[in-house]
Order: sequence, then C-alpha cells, then structure tokens
Amino acid sequence: MNYDLVVIGSGPGGYVAAIRASQLGLKTLVVENAEIGGICLNWGCIPTKALLKSAQVYSYLKHAIDYGITLDTDVRPDFAKMVERSRGVAENMSKGVLYLFKKNKIDQMAGYGRLVDGHTVSVTDKDGKESLVNAKNIILATGARSKELPNIKQDGVKIIGYREAMSLKKQPQSMVVVGSGAIGSEFAHFYNSIGTKVTLVEFLPAVVPLEDEEVSKQLERSFKKAGMEVMTSSSVESVDTTGKLCQVSIKTTKGVEIREVEIVLSAVGITPNLEDLGIEKLGIIVENGKVKVDEFYQTNIKGVFAIGDIVAGPALAHVASAEGITCVEKIAGKNPEPLNYRNIPGCTYTSPEIASVGYTEKAAREAGYEIRVGKFPFTASGKASTAGNKEGFVKLVFDAKYGELLGAHLIGDNVTEMIAEMVVARKLETTGHELIKAIHPHPTMSEAIMEAAAAAYGEVIHI
Repeated sequence: MNYDLVVIGSGPGGYVAAIRASQLGLKTLVVENAEIGGICLNWGCIPTKALLKSAQVYSYLKHAIDYGITLDTDVRPDFAKMVERSRGVAENMSKGVLYLFKKNKIDQMAGYGRLVDGHTVSVTDKDGKESLVNAKNIILATGARSKELPNIKQDGVKIIGYREAMSLKKQPQSMVVVGSGAIGSEFAHFYNSIGTKVTLVEFLPAVVPLEDEEVSKQLERSFKKAGMEVMTSSSVESVDTTGKLCQVSIKTTKGVEIREVEIVLSAVGITPNLEDLGIEKLGIIVENGKVKVDEFYQTNIKGVFAIGDIVAGPALAHVASAEGITCVEKIAGKNPEPLNYRNIPGCTYTSPEIASVGYTEKAAREAGYEIRVGKFPFTASGKASTAGNKEGFVKLVFDAKYGELLGAHLIGDNVTEMIAEMVVARKLETTGHELIKAIHPHPTMSEAIMEAAAAAYGEVIHI
C-alpha cells in the first residue's frame, strides 16, 4: 500500500488535513484506533455543547413565566435523556465525517498506527494483525487525553475525567470540579444548571485564568449568583473514596476544608498522546512534552509532520484544523501563510458565554503598548434586554498610537458567535474608528462591539 500521505488520527486536525490533502490531489489514508472524528466529535466539543444546550432549554423552561408563558406541569431534567441526545448528536457527526471521507475518496484503516521509519507506518488492528503502509509523507494527529494529577487518580467511578462526565448513568447530587479552565467551567455550569450541588476549585486566584481579569470576575459573579460554590486560590490535596461519598480535602487561604460529594471531576488539563508511536525510535525531538515542529509542522525527520494537541500552541479543535490545512498545503507545494497564534479565538460555553482573541489589557500593557480600552455592558443593550439576560459586556483593547485592535474580550449570551468579527478585524489590522463607522444592525448583541469601540474614543452613545 503506497500513499502520498498517511494521517494517524482522525480528530479535527487529522480528518481536516486528510480532506484538504485529497482536494489537492494527494492519495490519502487515515489510520484511526478509536472513533472517527476523534475526541472533539465523540467526547469533547460536540457532545458537551449538546449537554449545555439541554441545560439552557431547561433553564428557559424554569423561567418561562418571565417570558409570559405558563406551564401546566412541573419541569424537571431527565439526565439520561440528555446524555442520550448528546451521544446521538456525536454519533451523527461522526457519520458525517465518514461521508466526507467517502466523498473525497480517502482510504481508512482501523487500527493503531506507529512509525517504522520516515516513510513507513505499521497498523495493528484489534485482532493483532499488522500491516505496513508506505507514505511519502506522514502526519501525526493523535490528540490528547484527560490529564491526571498524582493525588487525584481517576478511577472512572468516583473520580472521573471529562469522558465519564458526559456519560454518567445517573445525575450526581453533588460534585467537586477541579480546575476552572474551559472544560471544568463548562461541566460545572452544566451540572449546576440541572440541580447538582457543585463546588468549583481553582488553584489560581481567578476562574478561567487565561481570560481578561474583568471577564474572570464577571464569570465568578455569575456562577455564584447561580448557586455554585467557587473556591479560588485553592487546591485539592487528597480524595478519600473508601466511603459512600468522597471526602475531598481542599487547601484554601484560610486552611483545609472538607467537602463530601458523590463525584470528583478532574479537569486540570490534557496530556498529549505520544506513547508507542515510534517517535523515540526515529529520534523525533520532543520539548516540554510536545513534538517540536517548524512553522509548517515538519518535525526534524523529513516527511514526518505533527499537528494539533501534540504540538505547542492552544489545544483547540479549530487550531488543529487550521494547522492541518496549512501543513498539507505546504506538502502539496502551495505557499500557505503560517498561522498567527496571536489571533486565535477562544470560546467557553458557560452561561454567560466567554469569547476572546488577542491581548488582554494586562498583557498589552506588559508588552509595552500605550492603550485605549473601551467597554460596553449588556445592561445597556436592547437585544440583551429582550432576551432576558443582561449579564456581561464587550471589552476592546486598542493601540493608542495607531488605533489597531489588540484584543477583544466578550462575556454574555451568544458572544461565541460574535468573536469571529474580532478575529477578522485583527487579521485586517482594523482600527477603532473603522469599527465605530462600520454600521451594526439594531437590535443585535453585536452592536456592543461598535459601542465598545466608541467608548474607547469617548464617542459612545448608549451609556
């Protein structure tokens, strides 16, 4: 079997790379040891958003009277049905990728792929049968898994990771979520929304610690308003699972506190899947737990590339997809532009949602910029008022000298759908005055972007 390209892994990096390669005329094979679509489609981005949508619908129904609707029956969550719907959405998305493979004439092999040399891949199927595949080029796109802390060992029953969190047999009455990044915050929000008593523990002084400080403070306020316990500057020291409930010892600034809960969800990050790939045998360089690559994802071994969660950069599905496209376009002899990692949007699908791109206010100042900052609250937004949720704001950071948009930080309903405008604006080096003069439709949440830009220049109308 001879191919122009073999891709090991079919997540949003691998399958997108394979499709783009096929479009460019490369004979392509995808090797996958688990479900087609990888973690994102099967156990990450897609099924979690399905769960969060169920939680949102439940929240709307609980507050139906606020919208002038009277329900004749009690509204209660059906956890099993929520999980069933989530799994069904994921399954359909995976089938969609299979259709795209067929449409683009991409071959597949089910099995575990390993590098034999720079142009050969060994594939071992579930029965232990090994096949060798020759390739002019190989892309490693093996993704990552839930990271385990030594003092919080996951047993899959009482101490779980994200995978178990979206497929539990019954809704827990109580839960400690360790880590308030996107994964931890989303699950904390979901379970809290459907009635689980949630304690969110974050080691750093603020939740969603990579976000702008004002965004972090707003999310913490929103979480507490929703009834969640939030413990920042705190760490889980140990978990005793010998009893019916977990005894969770949490070190805080005031001392050690104990929480008794049914489930502990560890959401402290991810670990790249690099084991047993043959990279040591080939001498592929790994730095800080990630495969070292150049700007077009070539490793130090000619013909072997790596993308996604196993290389440096944000561990996000859309980043892996962009890396895959850039990589195969380079392989195919095109002239792609290297990714600008300063212009990667990040989204967290809590309520309120968070979306951001570029410099935070603090990072811009530390980088030496003289800045202008504009902020517009959704309390002043007509669309937010009609929707019934006025929490949050839009905050924009501009270079005071040239007017360039340095960063955008949004928290509120539907802001994950609004951030793309900011990514394009930064890509085009749009200035604050250009944003002010770009007419935004009324009434929309997106008007807050125009108003925030105007606020930075003393021209805001509605506050």
